[in-house]
Amino acid sequence: MTPAAARRRVEAAQLLREAERRTAPIEPLSTTWPDLDLADAYAVQQDNIARRLAAKATVIGHKVGLTSAPVRQLLGVHEPDFGHLLDDMVHRDGGTVRAARYCAPRVEPEICFRLARPLRGPGVTTADVLAATGAIAPALEIVDSRIRDWRITLVDTVADNASSAGLVCGSWTPMDYTPDLAAVSVDLLVDGSQVAFGSGKEVLGHPATAVAWLANALADFGMELDAGHVILPGAMTTAPFIGTGQKAEARFGALGSVSVSFI
Repeated sequence: MTPAAARRRVEAAQLLREAERRTAPIEPLSTTWPDLDLADAYAVQQDNIARRLAAKATVIGHKVGLTSAPVRQLLGVHEPDFGHLLDDMVHRDGGTVRAARYCAPRVEPEICFRLARPLRGPGVTTADVLAATGAIAPALEIVDSRIRDWRITLVDTVADNASSAGLVCGSWTPMDYTPDLAAVSVDLLVDGSQVAFGSGKEVLGHPATAVAWLANALADFGMELDAGHVILPGAMTTAPFIGTGQKAEARFGALGSVSVSFI
């Protein structure tokens, strides 16, 4: 790596940290540095995660992004990505979060996985994921972009921790009692009105397939999914904006529901 490339990574990471700290979005990194590539973007993400871990946060799992065609179309990108989930990103089901802590938050309904056994790629399959999963839960991911107006490319969202900002999980159901996850449907409501509908098949055909993709992608970084980790495999619907005074709720039928209010 050239000294200029190393400086670019450091500067990009600092810009994102400041944008999050000040809740003041920045211009796309891909505009500031047109030659920023995917390796740079993941290095920026890892740098900022390392800093949060040094400040006593803990990794509790990962999220996969851009797994549904509607979300890829919404954001104009064409392949999945991943980010980290930290303990300070978790919010209580039915609780409240301050809208002012985010730049431009959206909500995504997802089926959250909790692993009973570790998964390490390459070669992890959908069947491997199902066998390693101890329980699943209805979930809402709060996504946010520290990039102004969500004008993101793949490298922008990857550098920005895959645009992840928060996690709300409902009650856990043991895998022994779960239905076909591809067939699970969800109604996403904002203030009691349905704004989107989707199913598990929107997530790379099956949510566990997205988790397998994640395990194999992490292997390229020398990482694995640990027992006890939670995984958000990707949105089942589009991701509407949410703001002060609004309540988001996702209803997953037999899997239950999950909600959060923004104050």
